[in-house]
Amino acid sequence: MPGPLLHVGASVLCAHGGTATPTVPNPRVLVSGQPTVLISGPYAIAGCPFNVSGSPVPCVTAQWVVAATRVTSGGQPLVLMDSQALCVPNGTPLLPVSAQTRVIGS
Repeated sequence: MPGPLLHVGASVLCAHGGTATPTVPNPRVLVSGQPTVLISGPYAIAGCPFNVSGSPVPCVTAQWVVAATRVTSGGQPLVLMDSQALCVPNGTPLLPVSAQTRVIGS
């Protein structure tokens, strides 16, 4: 499915409301003047309140597992709004909330 490309300024949350930020921006492709994100770049997660039976088990990092199939940079797929990622250690998804809307990829 086509979707807007994610960039470093996009708002991305873990499933529990923690803030996710890219750790390796892609400076080769800019959208809205900001670097995009590649599938290989992990996200760091801060402020995840998730716990199991009173013990904290927050999302710490996340890795994209599904991204663009036709739009690449340096041979790696770019991340789209509808891409899928898994958080570590609990396997929940990342949720892109807002991003630029001018550049669409598939």
